[in-house]
Amino acid sequence: MALRSTFAGFNTAQLAMAASQRALDVTGQNLANINTPGYTRQRLDLTSISPEGASISSSVYDIKVGQGVQMEEIERIRDPFLDVQYRNQLPKVGTADAMDTILAEIGNVFDETDKNAVCQKLSNIISQLSNMASTDNSATSTSDSLVRSACEIFLDTIHQNATDIKGVQKDLIKKLNESVVPNVNTYLEQIRNLNISIKNSQILGNPALELQDQRDELIDALATYFPIEAKYTTQNYGAGISVDVLDINVKLKDGTKINLVSDDMRGSIEIKTTDDDGVPGVPVSLHFIDTEGYKSIDAADMLENGVLKGDMDMVNKSEVYDTPPTDTKGIGYYIKGFDKFVATFAETMNKLNEPNGPLFTTSDGSNEFTASNVMVSEDWMSGKTSIKINVEGEEDQSTAYTNVLKMIDELTNTRFTIDSNGEQVFKGTLAEMYTNLWNTQAIERMASSTILENHETVADQISDAKDSVSGVYMDEEVMNLMRFQQSYNAAARLMTTLDEILERLITGTGVVGR
Repeated sequence: MALRSTFAGFNTAQLAMAASQRALDVTGQNLANINTPGYTRQRLDLTSISPEGASISSSVYDIKVGQGVQMEEIERIRDPFLDVQYRNQLPKVGTADAMDTILAEIGNVFDETDKNAVCQKLSNIISQLSNMASTDNSATSTSDSLVRSACEIFLDTIHQNATDIKGVQKDLIKKLNESVVPNVNTYLEQIRNLNISIKNSQILGNPALELQDQRDELIDALATYFPIEAKYTTQNYGAGISVDVLDINVKLKDGTKINLVSDDMRGSIEIKTTDDDGVPGVPVSLHFIDTEGYKSIDAADMLENGVLKGDMDMVNKSEVYDTPPTDTKGIGYYIKGFDKFVATFAETMNKLNEPNGPLFTTSDGSNEFTASNVMVSEDWMSGKTSIKINVEGEEDQSTAYTNVLKMIDELTNTRFTIDSNGEQVFKGTLAEMYTNLWNTQAIERMASSTILENHETVADQISDAKDSVSGVYMDEEVMNLMRFQQSYNAAARLMTTLDEILERLITGTGVVGR
């Protein structure tokens, strides 16, 4: 029977000690990064070395024994399925968060709990008209001035709200230009640079695990802006060297995929307003430029989810006021609804004051009243025009104030109808027309907050599942320290035992007749 190689056992022990030492190094690395954001737990992969080839001295009595342990690689512990689930959920969170933020800002504009509330100023106008119609009030010119003053205060509040709501829209366009788009393009550039660094490191034999962690964090951040698909393909470089090449595509509603990252190439995104004079305006168009330089058509309405989806919908869409109607009550819905309220007030007052002359005009000469251009007419300001006291045929009844009473009734009780695209948008009193905007915003905000909370809950659950796989846990790593230390000690003891056996073999055998 053939004898086992004298030093084979030493080689087995040495490999075991080296593997245990490296496993301890990996465990130490995990413990050192237990609080590092984005760090993925690492593991040393080990395989048994089996005997290879045949021996001329082999026989049925020769029992083959393995040749020790081999270190294959150090790998990150991740679940690709959970990564995909998480990145599919992030755009939903991004959409809801973007819309919720804008709706909160709109709510601050139409907040009726404020002391400068629009409905309160409208109520002051009605109160002054009531004073004018009082039988105890014979000072007609003074009463007219008081009503005009109340209207000026009312319009000041209207103008402020109009400026604020348009400011929300302008700020959103500015955020898209100066924050959102640059952030996305920066992420794409950083991912491209990491692709290059990772590939170069892997070609030189370094797995670049920490660089891969950084890249995964950037991919997750990118996924909040629009739905993406991240795919890895193996590229061989010969001599047993292979590298996983990353491709990132944006997925549009119609199934179209636009390649934004491919190995060392990257695309970009850009937005543009319709104004040619450099002044931000709406609608805002969105374009994806792929890695080949191809520029997509306007994709503003082609995204299913993501921060860009939420921002673009809020800046561009007005729901029932759009032609054709859209599915989102964006900032334009509130701007146009506010304009309808102001126009109804001004047109009603002007009609009731005929033929004395208009009480309100536009600052830009337009025939349509908006919250921005409505103003008290110059004739009323100068005294050339005044509020018509009585209806026609009753001018001699100086104390009847029938037209003033009619104004009060119109502003208080008349139910106005607002139509758009042949559909009724609203029907109610003038005050209800304004509070409807406030109530609509409150309902939309409640819905968006609920949706955001639900999506965040799902995202957190998936994130927890990811952490259970990829996160570093102190108890588990400490147990690994003990386990690998014991295996190292056992391998060292094996080497000592083999040394004692070899010494006995050399010094205690081979002398005949001793």
